[in-house]
Amino acid sequence: MEPTAELKAKARKIHQKLRTLYPEAECELDFHNPFEVLISTVLSAQCTDKKVNAVTPELFRKYPTAAELAEAEPAAVEQIIKSLGLYKNKAKSIISASRDMVARYGSDVPKSMEELVSLAGVGRKTANCVLVNAFDLPGIMVDTHCIRLSNRLGLTEEKKPEKIEAELKALLSPRVWGKFSHRIILHGRRVCFARSPDCANCTLRSLCNYFSELERG
Repeated sequence: MEPTAELKAKARKIHQKLRTLYPEAECELDFHNPFEVLISTVLSAQCTDKKVNAVTPELFRKYPTAAELAEAEPAAVEQIIKSLGLYKNKAKSIISASRDMVARYGSDVPKSMEELVSLAGVGRKTANCVLVNAFDLPGIMVDTHCIRLSNRLGLTEEKKPEKIEAELKALLSPRVWGKFSHRIILHGRRVCFARSPDCANCTLRSLCNYFSELERG
């Protein structure tokens, strides 16, 4: 269903306020190339960027390319990323994704959503992170923060990431999708917490359904 003009206007106002708050918002993962973006994003599932940034220097020093990671022993990769949650599954995923890149794309990271999600362990959120951060292409990254804030603000009532992604894309111009994602994620990390959100110091509260409900009691 096509969103209303009122909801589109609200989304633009929210992004304007977020842009003022976080003018230089960007990915907080450390990376130097598309391969590192993809691998770091897979590792960041259910984990903080800070923890990922602590292990990737050694990981990329030992396995700087998809071709080298594709040949890695799982146990060796597990040892490097052991401080991360789900490290055994993550080691398997990044090795398998690297093998897919070698087999299908000449070791390169592909540049389309369809090709990216064909890689082992890569879903739409990771694919959008790669499109936005590695290739400066339009994409909306729907993580737990984006889901929570989009619902609280009343931009969507959906709970499934793919549906939220589609609804947010319909509300905003493609040229701001990436920046909007970074900014709403930062706001979730710094202000709109899952538990005890800091509504008193939130500049979005005048546009927030969640805050309006709190005010009504």
